[in-house]
Amino acid sequence: MATSPAVTNSEFVPNSFDGTAWPGIEPLLRALRERPVRDRAELERWLLDRSELDAACSEAQAILYINMTCNTEDKAAQQAYTTYIETVPPKVKPLAFELDAKQTTLSRELGLDSAPGRGDRYKVLVRDVAVELELFRAENVPIQTELSLLSQRYDQTVGAMTVEFDAQERTMPQMARYMESTDRALRERAWRTMSDRRLRDAEAISDIYDEMIAKRDVVARNAGFADFVGYAFKEKHRFDYGVGECGAFHRACAEHIVPLVRRLDRERKDALELEDLRPWDLAVDPKGRAPLRPFEGGRQLVAKAVATFDRLDPRLGAMLRSMGDGSNTLGARHADGSVAYLDLDSRKGKAPGGYQYMRDRSRAPFIFMNAAGLQRDVSTMLHEAGHAFHSMLCVDEPLVNYRTAPIEFCEVASMSMELLTMPYWGQPQNGSRGSAGKDDCFYADEAELARARRHQIEGAVGILPWIATIDKFQHWLYSKPDHTRDERRVRWLLLDEEFGHDVKWDGLEASRAHAWQRQMHLFGSPFYYIEYGIAQLGALQLWLHATEHGDQSAVEAYLAGLRLGGSKPLPDLFKASGLTFDFGPEMVKRLVDRVQKELETLPM
Repeated sequence: MATSPAVTNSEFVPNSFDGTAWPGIEPLLRALRERPVRDRAELERWLLDRSELDAACSEAQAILYINMTCNTEDKAAQQAYTTYIETVPPKVKPLAFELDAKQTTLSRELGLDSAPGRGDRYKVLVRDVAVELELFRAENVPIQTELSLLSQRYDQTVGAMTVEFDAQERTMPQMARYMESTDRALRERAWRTMSDRRLRDAEAISDIYDEMIAKRDVVARNAGFADFVGYAFKEKHRFDYGVGECGAFHRACAEHIVPLVRRLDRERKDALELEDLRPWDLAVDPKGRAPLRPFEGGRQLVAKAVATFDRLDPRLGAMLRSMGDGSNTLGARHADGSVAYLDLDSRKGKAPGGYQYMRDRSRAPFIFMNAAGLQRDVSTMLHEAGHAFHSMLCVDEPLVNYRTAPIEFCEVASMSMELLTMPYWGQPQNGSRGSAGKDDCFYADEAELARARRHQIEGAVGILPWIATIDKFQHWLYSKPDHTRDERRVRWLLLDEEFGHDVKWDGLEASRAHAWQRQMHLFGSPFYYIEYGIAQLGALQLWLHATEHGDQSAVEAYLAGLRLGGSKPLPDLFKASGLTFDFGPEMVKRLVDRVQKELETLPM
């Protein structure tokens, strides 16, 4: 199992500390607030102690969140998370604001940035805390609590979605297998079954989102912003790009990527010998071959992923191997009380999506996903493993603020693993690193490997218009918070016309109009989605580096950037991995042109 190194450099927080209850947190917050700090050495000690307290509190919330999402039907886990959200953050935030104010004042007075031998060690920390200080409003604390509870309600609503199909109750992720069936009638029946189930809760989900939009607008206006757009950019510490750059990305996707995606759609339609593509035709193999089935169950998924990473670089394989064998856990701990690191298989009552969550005090990562035996699950596993590698490579960093990076670079860590591992999904060749058995690879057949690689590369660029759609949708939503549901529907459909697939939706208008509800980021993490686009372009740059200079060179560049955590500004993190922080039209065109050349080498 993964180790939990005690690299704290602080004895301020006792081992018995309970970060889920205010009585244990309050005395430590007040002690930090009242502690005299007379010089830079004392300030650095104060920062370490605050970091350890923040890490302990963060881990307490992480465990509650993990338990809640692993089983949305566990009433005790749901109540524990609800109680925490209602009772702890509302009390912590005002005192945290006071600590931010003290830290900012002391940093200025004691010249923290100019500490001997430290260089710009604290530049990012000072900048980030100043933003938190600027944004804090006491009147927003209860509203933010309400927003967290609304997000939980969305997870519960979606997590409860199951259907009866082929005489068995199935989750939505499990139903995705049918989208790869070569039986078109079966695909259509499965798609309509899922669509009907989602539409049953469409109004309830819209109710949740209406509340969220209204509350977020109030939060922004309380903080002095004209709308939530400006507030969100500030809150997410977007120092290196703004609304204009996002607009340039939207235009680049429309100009350079949508034509490619729609050309691929037409090729798919012709290969399937169809008059029109329908939504249930996008995942099936266009040549009528049986669906790719790279693994069965979480344990096999982990075993094959470990072997894949071993062949790319043994250091990566060792990190994933340390996290366990993929047995389901139903929470942050196994039944025997030992720490759990993985919960992978889809099941009823499990929240949607996937994530990697670092428990900050113990430095123990956790990967959550809804695997159903699909190629996309392979990508998700490799993706979340990349996040775990990022976290694990930063465990020696004493400041919790620097043990994570801006999301735009965190997603480079994950998306790069999807691309760099592609040559190693198949059976190892003589002389290659790692095990040589066909049971240790996702694809023993070369033709299947080529299909999977094409699927991955098409997906790497194909996701970008969807990212542009979601991001542009949010810019409109929050700049016009008083919009009606009908106006929202019209706007969504216009965006789908601009960025969507070349698909015929006749008779499916309600499903098309509510497709945005499946994007969980809209609910729990507003404006957190453009990061995927920025990062995907970074990952494609790293993939290009590998094709030109070799996989080992790319891995070394990858590790060099990840080891920095969040201690440097975003463009510097990209630079450390040999990447250019650029997501405008020229970069998009260059990478898309290279992808098209790669696709020409891979049969459909």
